[in-house]
Amino acid sequence: MNKKIINALITWAIPLIIWFTPAPEGLADGAWKLFGFYLAAIVGLVLKPFPAPVAVVSAIGASALFLNNPKEVLSGYASTTTWLIFAAFSISVAFVKTGLGRRIAYHMIDAFGHTTLRLGYVTALLDGIISPATPSNTARCGGIVFPIMNSVAKSLGSEPGETANKVGRYLMTNTYMVTKVTSLLFLTAMAPNALAADYFKKILGISIDWVTWAVALFVPGLILLLITPFVSYILNKPELKEIDNKKIAREGLAELGPVSTGEKVLIAIFFLSLLGWALPSILAMLGIKFALDATAVALVAMVSCYIFGAIKWEDALQNKGGWNTLIWFGGILGLSSALTKADFFIWLAKVLEAQMNFGHHEMLALVVIAVLSVAVRYLFASGSAYIAAMVPVFFTVGKVAGIDPWTLGLVIFMTNAFGGAVTHFGGGPGPIIFGEGYNEVRQWWVTGAVVAVLGLVVTLGFGPIWWSIVGLI
Repeated sequence: MNKKIINALITWAIPLIIWFTPAPEGLADGAWKLFGFYLAAIVGLVLKPFPAPVAVVSAIGASALFLNNPKEVLSGYASTTTWLIFAAFSISVAFVKTGLGRRIAYHMIDAFGHTTLRLGYVTALLDGIISPATPSNTARCGGIVFPIMNSVAKSLGSEPGETANKVGRYLMTNTYMVTKVTSLLFLTAMAPNALAADYFKKILGISIDWVTWAVALFVPGLILLLITPFVSYILNKPELKEIDNKKIAREGLAELGPVSTGEKVLIAIFFLSLLGWALPSILAMLGIKFALDATAVALVAMVSCYIFGAIKWEDALQNKGGWNTLIWFGGILGLSSALTKADFFIWLAKVLEAQMNFGHHEMLALVVIAVLSVAVRYLFASGSAYIAAMVPVFFTVGKVAGIDPWTLGLVIFMTNAFGGAVTHFGGGPGPIIFGEGYNEVRQWWVTGAVVAVLGLVVTLGFGPIWWSIVGLI
């Protein structure tokens, strides 16, 4: 309680200090004071004196009261991006409630999982398949993948403690590392991705849609996804190499019973959603113009889940992750939009341009930013807090350094995701998995560091080649 009080006082002190501090040269007084409230929201997300929505709404309320700008700071709740993410959360709830996620997992275990290493790749495949419709990697990993892998480990006689290294330690470490990679594959695979995309538009002036994100990041992401289970296996080599996957799958599927109507409905909704998100780009390649907004598709999919019985509205009311994200995400978007209108980021670019000079070494600047992006993730227990605090700075520095904006944006999109692998508190699933007791801090951090370094190599080595092939750079 004392720590929370101290953190709250620190958070509240920030806008107060900035309010009574003269605005820097070149920045309007109103923009400077607005930045104080924005910074308070960011610090609140990091220090967590209150839940994230409370921290953000507090900053919005104070800004609306003292700067008389409620329309500006509440504009994030009218953003299509906010509702795209919220709608996708409902689909992710359906994967858990109907049991479809578990059913897919057991079928994959049955088909491919006869060795421990192959089971690691089953984890990667499962996480990747459901990631487009699960913007909470905590729900995807903690609610679907982790319970299954934990159950598999225990069924094979691997428990926390003396038998942890039999198979459980590897499965747990790999489950977390994999979800940090799948989080970068799609715009809707992790809620903070949409926040990063919003900064991409506001600071670098480029919009990225669902399909472009998927095309740009799928190949480098897939390379990293193929590497990760093997790296986790080498660094956490299990004692048990062969497993009776048929028995595990048979027992798991027997527990689930026959395919329910809700699962059948969800399968149809899921594939139609993917088709709806991809259709405009597919038709564009054929020379056919067809407009279909990604948020509209997501909203129809969400409503369909309720109307056709995949989930009930009561399930949505219990979806704390979705409602929490709606509140804090929309709030941060509103505050950042107000800062954009106040020309704060233009001023920041000018200040950084005067203070930093990479000469004409754009590639050096890109490497430095990418490495810093991963290194700074050690300080953040949340990808959301990291993106809100650091991505505007990295984008602005890269813009000043003259880095190609597409390259800069895509590199930051990737490093935020796999950068969270470096610690066991780098994202929501970490404490859930680590708390099960199979893993040790040193072993986890070593694995995360290796995954992060390989992620940098893939991002900076293979990324630009692929982005050039698809015509983005």
